[in-house]
Amino acid sequence: MKTWLKTIALGLSLALLMTACSSIAKGVRAGIKSVTAITEVFGDGQKVTAVAIEYGTIIAAGTLSAADYSVMDQTIVKVYTNTNAAKAENGTSGNYVILELAVEDTADLRSGAAEVNGQGSPQGGPSGQRPDFVPGEGGSNRGPGGGPGLGSAGDNAPPSNHLTVSVTQNKDIAAKNGQRIAGTKNSIESNRTINLVVDDFQQLVFKELMYNLFVPKNYDPAKAYPLVLFMVDAGGVGTDPVKTLTQGLGAVIWATPEEQAKHECFVLAPQYTRVMADDNSETTEDMDITIDLIRDLITRYNIDANRIYNTGQSMGCMTSIAMNIKYPQMFAASFLVAGQWDAAKVAPMAGKPLWIVVSEGDTKANPGMDAITEVLKAKGDTVSKATWNSRVTATEFDTYVADMLAKRAGINYTVFEGGSHTYTWKVAYTIEGIRDWLFRQQR
Repeated sequence: MKTWLKTIALGLSLALLMTACSSIAKGVRAGIKSVTAITEVFGDGQKVTAVAIEYGTIIAAGTLSAADYSVMDQTIVKVYTNTNAAKAENGTSGNYVILELAVEDTADLRSGAAEVNGQGSPQGGPSGQRPDFVPGEGGSNRGPGGGPGLGSAGDNAPPSNHLTVSVTQNKDIAAKNGQRIAGTKNSIESNRTINLVVDDFQQLVFKELMYNLFVPKNYDPAKAYPLVLFMVDAGGVGTDPVKTLTQGLGAVIWATPEEQAKHECFVLAPQYTRVMADDNSETTEDMDITIDLIRDLITRYNIDANRIYNTGQSMGCMTSIAMNIKYPQMFAASFLVAGQWDAAKVAPMAGKPLWIVVSEGDTKANPGMDAITEVLKAKGDTVSKATWNSRVTATEFDTYVADMLAKRAGINYTVFEGGSHTYTWKVAYTIEGIRDWLFRQQR
């Protein structure tokens, strides 16, 4: 009898133990499985805008609040659930919790007070550049002819598309099935990154030139597409293959879903490892290699040779001008941001549709572009010039653009009030009307 009772007791104990172990295992599976940082690119660089926390079970929609989580050095503005690691307008029950983060207002950048004038002078910031870098140091960063370059990116920073965040689940939360998921004692660092738009570019090499290429998502070989070439400032120079994509909007804006819905196009953004153009109005062979790359892409994709556009900021703007001088039949139009060139050399650009943007406080680009437009006016070009407040809304920018285009000039010339050199491109590429104008041009 005692043996029988002992057997029953042992069986019950084992059953309870197995149930407990099963509950523990379910609890482990229900906990945090991964943390993903979601990044976006803005005028002043790449930032983490959301965190996706993956759980091993479904979390019911509408059951969470911002107080349930914290993200180191970030402010949570919205919390909801989803079925995948993606931002959404409205949450739906799923095994992901999405934390949307506040994005720093860049209005303080618009005064240009903290910026350095000059073509591509190094700046610290989201691009990972060393603020103590001395322009011209290092053989690969020398300017044309071996002289000091205009600035360079330091490559000691981590790759610019691998930003991370640390998140803490402050409180216990409940799964949809009622199971309790304990809070985390310590913060958990993200182990995955989704870079919106940036991840849609391919990283390739042509004649030792690294380049980023966006191919339209629904590319049809039977259809001809325009191509936009973007060239970065000297602060984006470096060996990180995607730095030119993450330092600002100049490359990625053309590949956003909103822009592609209106203007389906290829986007080419080379990653230069040395300064390509300097204040002596000289360029390296990288400019010619870039032209050869475009010609090669035309043989591999159905790219409309009559709708190829170039744009760039600072060093990239200067190279755009140099390309138009040496290859006057290559580009249908140019969007020139914060650059200058030897006005005595620009006569071959006459007749080219241009949209120029500089800031009043840019002591090189502002007078430099004045000199260039005077030469082009003497060659018969018409110029519409206006000073704009760069702090206005998108709707007000639309009005500025419409007023400019009403003049029907061959060259549109925008000057931002105040500002400085590097500030110009933090705003220029956000102006939708200028982008729309570019795509209306044909060779």
